[in-house]
Amino acid sequence: MTTTAAPEAGRRAVRKDKSGPGAPAPRAPRFGRLRQIGLPYLLLLPALLLELLVHLVPMVIGIVVSFKELTQFYIRNWGSAPWAGLDNYSVSIDFNAPVGKALLASFVTTCLFTVLSVGLCWLLGVTAAIFLQENFRGRGLLRTIFLVPYALPVYAAVITWAFMFQRDNGLVNGVLSDLGITDGSSFWLIGDNAFVTLLVVSVWKGWPFAFLMLMAGLQNIPRDLYEAAALDGAGIWQQIRKITMPSLAPVNQVLVLVLFLWTFNDFNTPFVLFGKAAPESADLISLHIYQSSFQTWNFGTGSAMSVLLLLFLLVVTGVYLAFTSRGSRGRKA
Repeated sequence: MTTTAAPEAGRRAVRKDKSGPGAPAPRAPRFGRLRQIGLPYLLLLPALLLELLVHLVPMVIGIVVSFKELTQFYIRNWGSAPWAGLDNYSVSIDFNAPVGKALLASFVTTCLFTVLSVGLCWLLGVTAAIFLQENFRGRGLLRTIFLVPYALPVYAAVITWAFMFQRDNGLVNGVLSDLGITDGSSFWLIGDNAFVTLLVVSVWKGWPFAFLMLMAGLQNIPRDLYEAAALDGAGIWQQIRKITMPSLAPVNQVLVLVLFLWTFNDFNTPFVLFGKAAPESADLISLHIYQSSFQTWNFGTGSAMSVLLLLFLLVVTGVYLAFTSRGSRGRKA
């Protein structure tokens, strides 16, 4: 009995030692580990399904339609439309033909409009953000007023601007006439002035976003840097050039890209201002593709133009990110 009890007591002691403080943690059940690994993917699944439904599926369908001869004769059953191959693309980029020439003119107009709009939005945003960094009475009220265009619904704001730019009883003509700048009979929604109208409305509703982003970026710059620079004799412009602009470089990198994509793809502003047919001077490419698809009922050509626009934006975005990333690595080095 004594001989048998001794090994049993030793085994119990070993089991107690293995479960002590220095012993390895017990393995979690396999089901628990799988649940921990799969839980993030399970939470992302609804967003992924919505992304597929809202963006990727229509994009794939649009690419397929761009290779079809889809017109009003096949609109009821678009799958039965005959294949056109690359004909829709060749028609779109044939700049000697009317379709390609009109697309090229719209592309040039959109590029000019985007450069001016993004540049003015950024300039107004950074100026207001720097100005409102100093503490003074009424700063909070000015910040609120500056953000009003960003908070307003796009359609309501653009419709209001459309009324203001009316020829006969519009506010813009009335103010310009009272100031003696014009005779009060200028056309702003047709002709060459339509480009100026579109630019004004785009900058008005876009610059508060730049102001908001840059104001948030300025909050992360330590005030000690400005105080030290002032003690060293640096003026306001030197502080902006040496401290503010380099510190805002990461914010500007994202801001310019977002403004570029929003402005280049802007459809709501010209559509609400001018309707389905924009003047030639304000014929942005998004509205031009809409007209090519739904006015002429040639959905194959319109889809081909959309795919070309998508490729252009992807190339520009890739080049921009590569260039800015290389620049940021150079600054860190």
